[in-house]
Amino acid sequence: MNNNKTLMTDFYELTMAQTYFNEGKKDQQVYFDIFFRKNPFDGGYTMSGGLEETIDFIKNFKFGEEEIDYLKSLGVFNEKFLNYLKDLKFKGDVYAVPDGTAVFPNEPVLTVKADIVTAQLLETALLANFNHGSLVTTAAKRITNEAGNIPVMEFGARRARGIDSAIEASKHAFVGGCVGTSNTYAGMKYNIPVLGTMAHSLVTDCEDEYDAFLEYAKSNPDNCLFLVDTYDTLRSGIPNAIKVANDYLKPNGYPFKGIRIDSGDLAYLSKEARKMLDEAGYPDAKICLSNGLNEYSIRDLLKQGAVIDSIGAGDNIAAPKERVGGVYKLVAVEEKDKIIPKIKVSDDTAKTINPGRKIAYRFYDLETGYAIGDVLALPDEIIPDKKYTLVHPVETWKKQEIENYRKRQLQEPIFINGELVYEQPDLKERQKYCDEEFKTLYPEVTRINEPHEYYMDLTDKLRELKNQLIEMHKNKTDKPKQLVKRVNETRKTK
Repeated sequence: MNNNKTLMTDFYELTMAQTYFNEGKKDQQVYFDIFFRKNPFDGGYTMSGGLEETIDFIKNFKFGEEEIDYLKSLGVFNEKFLNYLKDLKFKGDVYAVPDGTAVFPNEPVLTVKADIVTAQLLETALLANFNHGSLVTTAAKRITNEAGNIPVMEFGARRARGIDSAIEASKHAFVGGCVGTSNTYAGMKYNIPVLGTMAHSLVTDCEDEYDAFLEYAKSNPDNCLFLVDTYDTLRSGIPNAIKVANDYLKPNGYPFKGIRIDSGDLAYLSKEARKMLDEAGYPDAKICLSNGLNEYSIRDLLKQGAVIDSIGAGDNIAAPKERVGGVYKLVAVEEKDKIIPKIKVSDDTAKTINPGRKIAYRFYDLETGYAIGDVLALPDEIIPDKKYTLVHPVETWKKQEIENYRKRQLQEPIFINGELVYEQPDLKERQKYCDEEFKTLYPEVTRINEPHEYYMDLTDKLRELKNQLIEMHKNKTDKPKQLVKRVNETRKTK
């Protein structure tokens, strides 16, 4: 099987695409937005990710002979539609926020303008890229933020949801602030620093813990960071590590890099370990802590005075028990060169989308540099440069007047008329950008417990349009209900 991933799409998207084609709609231009409704981890922000994978997917979007033969074998698609797919290429526009941008619920992170068949077929892949990339980048940023100046290594490959997921997670974790990864393939592919210590298996394979450490030291004399908790951290592990340092490393001029503790009371053990290492004459030996650490446990360890020189974090970065929940919704269609807004209405107000082609702007306080809030506007609106009133999109009595700000348009052009126009920054540049983005958020927004809700508002014009479309939808749905009511009343009188 070839490596073409174009069929990485839900089957219903293909059946809908055939419907559009059969109904003569294949050339209709439409707009789809990717957005999400709730920050993961009950947090106050999300750091976007997955754009690089989306660019690669769109660049290689093509139905080859193998894909067409498979679709034909299903007996669902007609010959004309399959012939159409053979020549289908992406010819539309994509606008998106760069990887590492701080984003918030209900604002467009990525917008696709294309013919309705192509736009529909992109849905699954684009959502998979955004949801995974943003989840891992956000998880990494939450952990590295709580760690402060303590370097965090991503150790999550074995906990990830498959090989490809693990490789991409290492990249997103690096953007989110990790200093390196244990994943050697990701290191080779993305030029991420590769890091690691040793495993318990080397210790249990040997007759004696001292012998295991000595073997490791002889094979890795310049990188001796011993895993000391296989049997007893304080009575066995650390004393044996010190003994090997005294017997082999120091006499031969090699550094004793330090120890890793992977179990037990990490706060207590790290403090005792520091005392033992210092008393043995190794004040420069480092202490690495691991064992399922997340932002909450790191915060608590630091409060308890734990001595931490580095952190190894695995499943809580590469495979967190959370989701971003990004969705891909039709927001507008083009008819006679006019953009006609569309809306999806739900009894759950959180699921009623913001309609139409929109521009997302962010306001920054000129004195502090902090992001004040975002506003969604229609394309023809002009946002003033000197004074603006942010108004909550639902609870309109909540208002904030702002002055002395600069504004920024969040989305950037990625593809125009099918041509890639965006120059992807390298990974270190993305990491730096993500860090700079994060620093623009108020601490109240980034705290891990009960964060402040970031302002994400609509212009008056967009809010009015949304209310009009909701009212139009309500009138449409009320007519059948009224008809049923009249029929029932007539039956009762009879």
